[in-house]
Amino acid sequence: MRPLSEVHAIVPAGIDDAARVSGGNVYDRRVLDGLRASGWAVTEHPVSGSWPRPDGAALARLDAVVATVPPRGLLFLDGLVASCADSVLVPAAAAGLRVVVLVHLPIGLADPLAAEGEQRVLTAASAVVTTSGWARDVLLDAYALAPDGVHVARPGVDRAPASVGTPGGTRLLCVAAVTALKGHADLVAALALVADLPWSCVLAGALDRDPAVVAALRGRLSQEGLTDRVHLAGALHGADLEGAYAAADLLVLPSHVETYGMVVTEALAHGLPVVATAVGGLPEALGEVLGEVPSEALDGADDGRPGLLVPPGRPEELADALRCWLTDADRRERLRRRALHRRLQLSPWSRTVEDVSAVLGGAGDL
Repeated sequence: MRPLSEVHAIVPAGIDDAARVSGGNVYDRRVLDGLRASGWAVTEHPVSGSWPRPDGAALARLDAVVATVPPRGLLFLDGLVASCADSVLVPAAAAGLRVVVLVHLPIGLADPLAAEGEQRVLTAASAVVTTSGWARDVLLDAYALAPDGVHVARPGVDRAPASVGTPGGTRLLCVAAVTALKGHADLVAALALVADLPWSCVLAGALDRDPAVVAALRGRLSQEGLTDRVHLAGALHGADLEGAYAAADLLVLPSHVETYGMVVTEALAHGLPVVATAVGGLPEALGEVLGEVPSEALDGADDGRPGLLVPPGRPEELADALRCWLTDADRRERLRRRALHRRLQLSPWSRTVEDVSAVLGGAGDL
């Protein structure tokens, strides 16, 4: 049977809302637009609801959309919707729909009560797409899925002009919505520990996701006397975000949870080194160390990571990494060279689209 050329894509409503930019939304948009450009007939179905915790009305809207898909049709769903909709999708798959689920982050990790429903959906699916090898491993371990049905399509990135940087490496940048899971409290605590050194830090991320976290962060900045050195810029887009990368020396990402970490590859596309937590897919995005050589001994452009990894939730170790960056000119130069080398290895979005297209085509052959 020839691969299907028509796909119905179900996404959360608002994926194009500039006020609520997320890595998942960007991924969905780039992939769906890329599939159209490569010849797929894509019908988008934005479904409103408080995903991944929908009420009955949201599930009814999803059910009505699924009912419009032709028999044996191909259904491609964002996991934010799919993983909590087993009551809709398992019967649809049993009736013959080819269901392909794109999992950005397994919801069962954060909500064990949702794990059973997520497993039912992913087991019933014709194929599953993950955005990192880490996420694929998590799903295989947690849900005993067939390995040949779970695929990886890592996010792409657009090549950008290399940032020039400053001699002292003092311009720090964190790109993440200000929420508890992104670790901003750890970052501020770490910055307080290196307050004796010269630096400035821009926090570029939405400030409306968790007002209590933002208020606590502002209070901590005031308490530590850092309000003049840490700028909460809010969500940045387009030229403003590009300008932030261009002006920075180092990306700092202290997340507690990340499936991949698209901002890491965005920073590397600008030639920026990274200090990040060793969680989820962040090491994968940064690039693996070749061999077991200690980072202190690495000197070439192609034999080590273009950044430093620290444990999550450990401000002292994050501070140590920042102090290392700020005080060791030779280390800064090595990391910059590695970042420029990694910049040349990054995959474009067209590769992501090819990977997803291959999965969809395979599902159409079933």
